[in-house]
Amino acid sequence: MCFDADSTPPIPVIAGAAVSHDDLVLTSADGAEFAAFLATPEESTATGVVILPDVRGLYRFYEELALRFAERGVSAVAIDYFGRTAGVAKRDDDFDYMPQVEQTTVAGIQADVAAAVRRVHETGPTTIFTVGFCFGGRNSWLAAASGHGLAGAIGFYGRPGEGRDGSPGPIDRAAEMTCPILALQAGDDQNITAEHNAAFDHALEAAGV
Repeated sequence: MCFDADSTPPIPVIAGAAVSHDDLVLTSADGAEFAAFLATPEESTATGVVILPDVRGLYRFYEELALRFAERGVSAVAIDYFGRTAGVAKRDDDFDYMPQVEQTTVAGIQADVAAAVRRVHETGPTTIFTVGFCFGGRNSWLAAASGHGLAGAIGFYGRPGEGRDGSPGPIDRAAEMTCPILALQAGDDQNITAEHNAAFDHALEAAGV
């Protein structure tokens, strides 16, 4: 767990900012439905972001983060990962997410990212980024290799190596990435080591990313 369930983004609220927000149910190309949260500034904007939460999926922290983006003129959609296995209803803090995480696939998550990118485009932006945290950080970088037409992919403390199921990780797919990568990693992380991060950096440099 990256932080307490009742935490909020460490970003000041802009009082009086003109934004709107909606709970959504989006549909992927494979027909799967998943929950999402949309926040948009009232004035048109050229920039949008798809937010990929941590391993717990969509909850209040990421809805608040979407609002903070919108207050600053960026359209934002935060997505959930578990529509295929847990449905689209909102969940409480006791939600048992790990059994759901174990059933996710890279293909399923990237299909959902593609649907979220389309939804952000519909609000007006032409320049779209992904930003992800932990589990979402990794999937944000994988989005750069998944044909979404992104302007950039940002990840906070993501795992760059192969997946626990042996699936290729961002290191392995660096040559497929079509946009810049921003990787914000911890210097003293016991699970994602300095060696992992150096290998990712080397792979990106070798691929010209």
